[in-house]
Amino acid sequence: MSDAASARRAAEGWDCHAHLFGPYDRFPLTAERSYTPPEAIESAYMDLLARLGLGQGVLVHPSAYGKDHSLLLHVLAAQPALRGVVVVQPGDPLALGGLRERGVRGARFSHRSGPGTNFAGSASFDDLCELAPALADAGLHAELWTDCKALPAIASQLRGLPVPIVIDHMGGFDVNAGVDDAGFRTLLDLLATGKVWVKLCAYRNLLGSSDWQGGQPFQQKMIEANPERLVWGSDWPHLRVTPIPDTEQLLSMFKAWAGSEAVADRVLRINPEGLYR
Repeated sequence: MSDAASARRAAEGWDCHAHLFGPYDRFPLTAERSYTPPEAIESAYMDLLARLGLGQGVLVHPSAYGKDHSLLLHVLAAQPALRGVVVVQPGDPLALGGLRERGVRGARFSHRSGPGTNFAGSASFDDLCELAPALADAGLHAELWTDCKALPAIASQLRGLPVPIVIDHMGGFDVNAGVDDAGFRTLLDLLATGKVWVKLCAYRNLLGSSDWQGGQPFQQKMIEANPERLVWGSDWPHLRVTPIPDTEQLLSMFKAWAGSEAVADRVLRINPEGLYR
């Protein structure tokens, strides 16, 4: 393939996980929130996509905005190359019907192990189970921020839900537990069914490790389980992480671990086209 053709294919690629914040004088955060991030505005994210050589992005509504989706919907209307993921609970005023026409493709829920890990403003796994039929009717998938400690107890329920499930941050694998950990094996089993997708975003699971190469076997196992159900996400602007990682290096790390250009192209371009287009 020529360099020009490779560049064109790369420009069709997707960053499937990012958040926007501000400008705060126009889009203030909700009063009840678990964190207060610096601004990360639309123009900065579009500049990032250009530096990454990617043409499309997926914005995930942050819990720090509570039930106010004004920023997300404003940017989706202004940027046809972007898609969105909302956060909803039963009884919320945001109607699911019609969201797909506005660029929304999913709704995010949190079910993480440990005290204080599910942020104020997040929607729960119980909310997901209740809303799943309505999500299916609206043509939306469910995104789940969870981890390998929590997955085994809910795996059978996930298999029975009437919507695709997209699991964030590579399922919060424990690099110290290794690829034979029971929770990680549960994630691989779910991935193999084709019902569950996984966002490849290794670094958040490696922050306590001196050598990030320890994440490569986890990504490789996911590729072996089902390369057709993997997408990549930058996790920009890397909330609550110090020092802030270089997003271009994170993309390069994913590509180096992919094993082949064909796998990298599938994850960055082909798979997200089916999930988010």
